[in-house]
Amino acid sequence: MSSALKEKIKHKAKEIGIDKIGFTHAEPFYDLEDKLHKQKEKGYTSGFEHDVIEERIYPDKIFEQPKSIIAIAIAYPSKMRSKPPRVKGERRGEFARASWGIDYHDVLRDRMDRLIEYIKDETSDETSFKPMVDTGELVDVAVAQRAGLGFIGRNGLLITEEFGSYVYLGEIITNIEFDSDEEVPFGCGECTRCVTACPTGALLGDGRMNAQKCLSYQTQTKGYMPKEYRRKMGHVIYGCDICQIVCPYNKGVDSHFHEEMEPEPEKTMPLLKPLLTISNREFKDTYGELAGSWRGKKPLQRNAIIALTNYRDRTAIPDLLKVVDTDPRPMIRGTAAWAISKILKKEANPEVVGFLEEALEKETDPETIQEFQEAIADMKARYDEA
Repeated sequence: MSSALKEKIKHKAKEIGIDKIGFTHAEPFYDLEDKLHKQKEKGYTSGFEHDVIEERIYPDKIFEQPKSIIAIAIAYPSKMRSKPPRVKGERRGEFARASWGIDYHDVLRDRMDRLIEYIKDETSDETSFKPMVDTGELVDVAVAQRAGLGFIGRNGLLITEEFGSYVYLGEIITNIEFDSDEEVPFGCGECTRCVTACPTGALLGDGRMNAQKCLSYQTQTKGYMPKEYRRKMGHVIYGCDICQIVCPYNKGVDSHFHEEMEPEPEKTMPLLKPLLTISNREFKDTYGELAGSWRGKKPLQRNAIIALTNYRDRTAIPDLLKVVDTDPRPMIRGTAAWAISKILKKEANPEVVGFLEEALEKETDPETIQEFQEAIADMKARYDEA
């Protein structure tokens, strides 16, 4: 029965908007055990991963009597159909491609729920399922690779033949036994373009990374972004696509199969200045459906300040001074102080220095005090140069 059912499931998957599907056994992922423990020991994890390593390796620790895992992939666009009009003096940020359209977690869950309902209708009441996306226990790319959807590239992403690495992944553990699909062999060869292009050196070259160095991770943290990453962030305020953009497998790939994944230009390339003072309600109404909103507005506001700095946008100085004066969050005020000193890099401006010194007297957070002190010292040093 499983062979015939498998073909039916493949047909149904295509019908409901799943672009690629594969099947594999539910044996432990033994090859991950040493790698995951070493990553954690070296401090290379982001903290966003499932914390119990054994549950990431052994499906039987999270599901009773697992027999198979169904892996799915949904392709997403790599180019916008239209971009906001360019207006002189307006500076925009950008969300990375994986955050375009409706939150992919919701899209994948919908597709998997519909597929599960179909399989239930085709089988007995004794069948059981556990769907998950990247917030689940299993390692998505490892499941997808073993199920034949593609191979794990040097950048740690799954690379498919049809859609490159521009795919969202999900998996379903089940107690139904299916024949496993054939794995795809490693296809990067000697190519190391992603490793070379990574601006922070996060990629280790063998599919692993130091997640702490990854710009995508850095844009999602809630505290101060370390100074060594601020300039490298550019104007992308959520995520990072560099290792995908340079990948030869992604050349010319641009999939527009799902309307809910199409980006809204004003959301995915937002004006930066309005982000500095956006209310919680406005943020939720405007950006709440994006995957990039999951950490709330604080990291994105911090990143918007950094992006304005990287633009060297002098017109943002009044907005940043207002942030220093009125924003209730120390980290945002401190980042704004840093930004002011960098934007006014070539100017000796005693009025601004005086403003920052007065603001510093009210600060009590040690990190924020240091940001202010360094910004003030940096600006005062220009008096001697002037």
